Amino acid sequence: MTTVESGVRPVAVRALTLLLAATAAATVVVELLNYVYAPEPGAGLWVRTGWALLRTLGWLILISQVRRGRAGARPVGLILAVTTVFAVGRLIVPQSGAPAMAGVIGFGVLVVLCTSVVVLLYRHPAIGEHLVRHPRRIGLGPDGITFQETAPKREVGVWLMTARVSAFTYSPLMLVPCLISVGELGDKPEYLLAVIFWFVAGFGVSYVVLLSTFFLLRGKAFARVLLGWIGLGVLLIDLPLCYLLLGVDGLIRDGAPLVVAVALTSYALLRARPKR
Repeated sequence: MTTVESGVRPVAVRALTLLLAATAAATVVVELLNYVYAPEPGAGLWVRTGWALLRTLGWLILISQVRRGRAGARPVGLILAVTTVFAVGRLIVPQSGAPAMAGVIGFGVLVVLCTSVVVLLYRHPAIGEHLVRHPRRIGLGPDGITFQETAPKREVGVWLMTARVSAFTYSPLMLVPCLISVGELGDKPEYLLAVIFWFVAGFGVSYVVLLSTFFLLRGKAFARVLLGWIGLGVLLIDLPLCYLLLGVDGLIRDGAPLVVAVALTSYALLRARPKR
């Protein structure tokens, strides 16, 4: 019987739940501090702050997954921690001048919290034993239509799930700088078609990733290669456009998180490769 079925959660799981709540709260506080201390809050800062705040919902969803003992909580927590650090980090450094000390201190606290979350999720044995449940699905049994927990027919490792979740961040990480670049078209109208292409590519990559990860979780070897090429493709599209429309500042702020996401996906695919 799992800890979820028994109704008794280990102390480590309760501590992790509190840690996740503190991380979500710290994320909001640091983002608001960065916005308040920003010398010139423009459209770019609004979009980046809005995207960073939106991921706070992800922390709340993760809390629910941990409380229910979901097996997918670990990869979701890893991606949230990594992308939160980069999303908030790019808000701290202004285009000119030194960052506000309050933002720097808050960012340091957030890094410690996110690191602690990842360590607990992946290294604590009690939490590993707790996160074993699968989502409920509609099925057909002897008693008719049922809605119950159903384990996947093929065992899916945590690193394959990590690769899947990480690859799904490609689309939003492309769309955020694309939306910011719309405000630059007043000075660079010749890049209108490039921005449209950027938006279509950012939106379309979500469907390509969905298709490739569908086969990835079913053990198809070609899906690994396909996902690798998708990662290379999004970098070849996103990084040059970030530089052309948003400059070096945009390349660092908005290109670096995508580079990290592609690197994390590649690393997860390597870790998930079957041993011969």
